[in-house]
Amino acid sequence: MRTGFPKDFLWGGAMAASQAEGSYDQGGKGLDTQDLRYFDAAWSKEERALKQNRRMNGEKFDAALASGDLEHYPFRRGIDFYHRWREDLDLFAELGIKVLRTSISWARIYPNGDDETPNEEGLRFYMDLFDACHAKGIKVFATILHYNIPVHLVQKYGGWKSRKTVECFLRYTRTLFERLGDRVDYWLPFNEFNAGKFNPYNGVCLVEDQEEDYSNAIFQCLHHQFIANALAVKQGHEILPGSKIGGMIARFTTYPATCKPADVMQMIHDDQYSNWFYLDVMARGRYPAYMERYFEAEGIHIQMEPGDEEILRANTVDFVSFSYYFSQISTTEQGWEKTSGNLIMANKNPYLETSEWGWQKDPVGLRITLNQVYDRYQLPVFVAENGLGAIDVPEADGSIHDPYRIDYLRSHIEQMREAVRDGVDLIGYTMWGFIDLVSCGSMEMSKRYGVIYVDQDDAGRGTLARSRKDSFYWYKKCIESGGEDLA
Repeated sequence: MRTGFPKDFLWGGAMAASQAEGSYDQGGKGLDTQDLRYFDAAWSKEERALKQNRRMNGEKFDAALASGDLEHYPFRRGIDFYHRWREDLDLFAELGIKVLRTSISWARIYPNGDDETPNEEGLRFYMDLFDACHAKGIKVFATILHYNIPVHLVQKYGGWKSRKTVECFLRYTRTLFERLGDRVDYWLPFNEFNAGKFNPYNGVCLVEDQEEDYSNAIFQCLHHQFIANALAVKQGHEILPGSKIGGMIARFTTYPATCKPADVMQMIHDDQYSNWFYLDVMARGRYPAYMERYFEAEGIHIQMEPGDEEILRANTVDFVSFSYYFSQISTTEQGWEKTSGNLIMANKNPYLETSEWGWQKDPVGLRITLNQVYDRYQLPVFVAENGLGAIDVPEADGSIHDPYRIDYLRSHIEQMREAVRDGVDLIGYTMWGFIDLVSCGSMEMSKRYGVIYVDQDDAGRGTLARSRKDSFYWYKKCIESGGEDLA
């Protein structure tokens, strides 16, 4: 029986280009959809929750296109990783991570998305970054699309509604496989695939008031992404034999509110419609039968082309991954108390504590999820995101004490170790936002996940200096000990 993490376990950290790089108009990069999300640091807590731009309309879209503002479009500035990556990589190496998960910006490689040739300056940025990672003994886990597509594709083709965007995506992926293939150890075509349903602007880049049937458009876009994902797997395996290409969802672990059969059935449906559907298509190669009833009930009609089913069936992923931040309750009872969570509002579990942002802390739920995912797919599993968003306050001497983050990481890593002992083939863990980033959900800098502090506030003010939190030293010790020393 396994007693702990394997010696080759990939301890790491994760981030996204749109939240870290900045320099949105430098190096030949084009505008992307995340560059258009508006935020005002003067908003109240309630306004911040209401105005996260999970849904985009034409008025906000056009206003963003016309603006060169950095303060109110925080993804345009990020944390200046584009210029500071070398010093950041030194910190990553000091931390001891074995793998870096980061995304590649499509608009940095193909500024308009449908350009005939790639932007060489953008390719050089990632070549240099990934080469430097390997020089320091850090593997690369590259997310090909972490939400943000070139704005031009939305304007010209309607984004993922069009098969033309699939064609453009495959030109982009071919370029990455051919030019960066020997520099990447793990590939992920799409981040949090189910985001298209629960955060439609981020996930499938739809502008809501331009759609006659918004719900149907979401699933049509998702179908095109499924095809793009499968064809990217095919491409990658042909160009890079033996390459490892995965699928990912945002995992919404759910429990029945009671042992009433109706609540248990609701939990099964919530799991199917919110989670399993997306991984089932990518890992099993077909639309699951339970979705036929869902589509009929919701009036969803997906336009498939001849050969689509074969494309999905023949090109399944090599590993499965997920983000895990919280769990929720399933119930048929109306009026259940709600709380916030990644991408969604969730039914509150009275047995769990919540973070400052209302996300329910449930380390045992991670072990449950790992067992469920591995049992269902029998593929290697990667925890691609996990972490705690919190307000960190530097002391007068510059030190940052974050015992709450250490407690969070410890409890979740303990449960991962239990899952490994359960027999789960867990190959890696990349804690989310291991360097402070602009938060994707709330667009705040003050919602910090990192073990590395970045001196920047919600309005973009600050020196951008990096410093180590207490959790930095704790995670470093955890990695050095192979997950054994969690004190």
